[in-house]
Amino acid sequence: MRTIRPAWLIVVTVAVAVAGWVGTWLTSRASMALPVLPLSSLITMGLIVVVCWILGFKVRRWRDGKRDKILDPLLAARTVVLAQACAYAGAVLFGWHVGILVNQIPTISMRADLGVIWQMVALMAGGLCMVATGIVVERFCKLPPEDTDPGAKPKEKRETQGKEGFA
Repeated sequence: MRTIRPAWLIVVTVAVAVAGWVGTWLTSRASMALPVLPLSSLITMGLIVVVCWILGFKVRRWRDGKRDKILDPLLAARTVVLAQACAYAGAVLFGWHVGILVNQIPTISMRADLGVIWQMVALMAGGLCMVATGIVVERFCKLPPEDTDPGAKPKEKRETQGKEGFA
């Protein structure tokens, strides 16, 4: 399984930000409400982050040497997948709300109620927390190289000094 690539997270964020901007433009032309998630979605985002941290610390504790119990390899694999999904979902949520906020910047001075702006900022912060959690928990699940791995050994130097190597 490949690790999370920060460049892909940025690509996803930018692409979804453009989609959020277009979606907001279309909904405002149709006189509809802004396509912003409700604040209650922060509870769901928080629960996902907490579960990801709990599973990540379990794998990290085992990796660091506290091996009282056998770690189920399927649990470790699922933790990595959850961490990656958390990072990408956070990038999507962050990008969507950035696109909406960018679309609404010209109208901020005309708004009487700035509650929806603060709601978008809170959801963007939640998205960034999900991205950070995903990246860190994925690193928890990475095993250090073992001494028996062929790539872990230092290369031996060839001694050519004092030997006649030329014909």
